[in-house]
Amino acid sequence: MGTIAFYIVTALAGVLALAGWALAHDALFAVHAGIFALACLITVFVGIRQHNFSGPKVPQTKYLDGVVRAGAIATIFWGVVGFLVGVVIAAQLTFPVLNLDLQWTSFGRLRPLHTSAVVFAFGGNALICTSFYVVQRTTGARLALGNTAWFVFWGFQLFIVLAATGYILGVTQSKEYAEPEWYVDIWLTIVWVAYLLVFLMTLVKRKEPHIYVANWFYLAFIVTVAMLHLVNNLAMPVSFLGSKSYIVWAGVQDALTQWWYGHNAVGFFLTAGFLGMMYYFLPKRAGRPVYSYRLSIIHFWALIFLYIWAGPHHLHYTALPDWAQTLGMTFSIMLWMPSWGGMINGLMTLSGAWDKLRTDPVLRMMVLSIAFYGMSTFEGPVMAIKAVNSLSHYTDWTIGHVHSGTLGWVGMISLACMYHLIPRLWGREDLYSNKLVSWHFWLATLGIVLYVAAMWVSGIMQGLMWREYDAQGFLVYSFAETVQAMYPFYLIRTIGGLLFLLGALVMVYNLWRTVRGDTRSEAGMPAAASA
Repeated sequence: MGTIAFYIVTALAGVLALAGWALAHDALFAVHAGIFALACLITVFVGIRQHNFSGPKVPQTKYLDGVVRAGAIATIFWGVVGFLVGVVIAAQLTFPVLNLDLQWTSFGRLRPLHTSAVVFAFGGNALICTSFYVVQRTTGARLALGNTAWFVFWGFQLFIVLAATGYILGVTQSKEYAEPEWYVDIWLTIVWVAYLLVFLMTLVKRKEPHIYVANWFYLAFIVTVAMLHLVNNLAMPVSFLGSKSYIVWAGVQDALTQWWYGHNAVGFFLTAGFLGMMYYFLPKRAGRPVYSYRLSIIHFWALIFLYIWAGPHHLHYTALPDWAQTLGMTFSIMLWMPSWGGMINGLMTLSGAWDKLRTDPVLRMMVLSIAFYGMSTFEGPVMAIKAVNSLSHYTDWTIGHVHSGTLGWVGMISLACMYHLIPRLWGREDLYSNKLVSWHFWLATLGIVLYVAAMWVSGIMQGLMWREYDAQGFLVYSFAETVQAMYPFYLIRTIGGLLFLLGALVMVYNLWRTVRGDTRSEAGMPAAASA
């Protein structure tokens, strides 16, 4: 689509959004229509002001890195926002008075805001910007389809704003990891199709005959998330000028579809995409080739085939047929093998370079993330076993497991990649301070350990108290007593989350000074080799 045509379509979309705002059947839909109209107006105004309609064309650089720089900034920004909201809701569970008796600040409204901020805003921006960076470097080609990558970036930011405001205002489908309502889902679909086309067409016009394995993981993540999103969010709106809709699935079919989506959002959004990061940035940082390229291919195909079947383990002891529960459990256990194959491949890539961990805290973060990947992909299959699940499900043990994966694996690999990327994107020799990276590493690591250990202990205690019966067959503990017993562990979790947030703030300062071009002399902390 040409530039002028794009502005015309955007202006028409803004006019339709204004009509939706004026004719909306409920106030919540009107708010979102107004936000969308404002976004269209800003896009047209800024775009026309900056577009050179008559002057000579500016020669293109080899790579389109402006959108990668914007993505890196968005990743850090949304990460801090998500971590901050996480600390707030952890504090709310510890000190309920912090809910403030307001519906907009209640745990029920802020909890989905936190999960979506860290998964989709922080993690999504990290995936988009690193995939755009990696696909250009591994293909020797500039991002395809002109400035469509910029549409993907800004369109995704608009999706985040619509989703976040929806959570606070109460616009939700009440589906885990799929909270936004029907019209937000349609917008995300448009953005995601554009993302797929940019990535795929860049691969098509590649100058290298071989497609590097990181691109296979990124492509699997993009395609599978699109499929999951479309099937799980099939809904019928009550009105095309209202925010409410009803999912086409019902009963146990809806539950199965939701957890087919939910677990594979973990498998492909939070695992496959970030494995693409690992397979590119870890060898670059270590200055070593991937330990076994053959193992990386086996890892890819085994993971892709097995993960898609594991969702039913979220529905043990429910109305789901027992054979489907057993199928989910079986494939979850089988997932242990390809997952650990990837972990071993990552760790063995450091063969001959382990000494770099003493002087390169960014590489240390990457190795720690792989260790957490291995731990959480062992714990997950164990928790999928029915006998274990009967104790762990619905307890804080699950919360601990999820955060060992999201903070330890996703968080640490993403933050390490930002440390690696940002000096290169802004043309700096190295980070402002490697000692501050080391501080960040230890603050984050201590925070994760406190968080996860507290939730493990709390969750196992919780499960045991729920199933404790006396001689007459009555429950020994009331639910309120189990909540009271968990108070000290909730306090420890809050402290752990606060430490992780403090580490992220140290990172913001360090990267800000890096972008400014400041340098700091640090004896004993040599700069990492350029990659």
